[in-house]
Amino acid sequence: MALPHPSSPGHAALRRGRSSEAHRAYLLTFATQGRRPLFLDRGLAEAACAAMQDRRLWTRSRLLAWVLMPDHWHGLVALGPWETLPDLVRRLKCNSARSVRTVAPSALQVWAAAYHDRGLRREEALVDAARYVVMNPLRAGLVRRVGDYPYWGAVWVDR
Repeated sequence: MALPHPSSPGHAALRRGRSSEAHRAYLLTFATQGRRPLFLDRGLAEAACAAMQDRRLWTRSRLLAWVLMPDHWHGLVALGPWETLPDLVRRLKCNSARSVRTVAPSALQVWAAAYHDRGLRREEALVDAARYVVMNPLRAGLVRRVGDYPYWGAVWVDR
């Protein structure tokens, strides 16, 4: 699913009703600018992954599961106290874009402005949501087994 361009009416609709509730788990998705498959490049993917997992970004919230696809990132996060989704996403995008630009200075605009979030209901299983996140490369036909894809992680799996 392509995210709407920031100037389209759909972009504003993504923000309408958005809330940040501490201790709630959220599925997050954000795409590269223009859905360019930047992360087919191993160096760029490794730089982005390292930046997204930087412990300094995760002092309040917790990264439960994630996958970096060629043109987008999916994450399952437990939002911590004194944290908002917009602030967390901004830090993730800025930190990873800065790291990507150290490898490829010509990559001026890494991420699209918008992002999608969905708060999980209390009764939804976190492990099921995590499986959904990490199974993306398999569903996209990039690998035959999830373990063959290098750019993912989950707190339940020691890699």
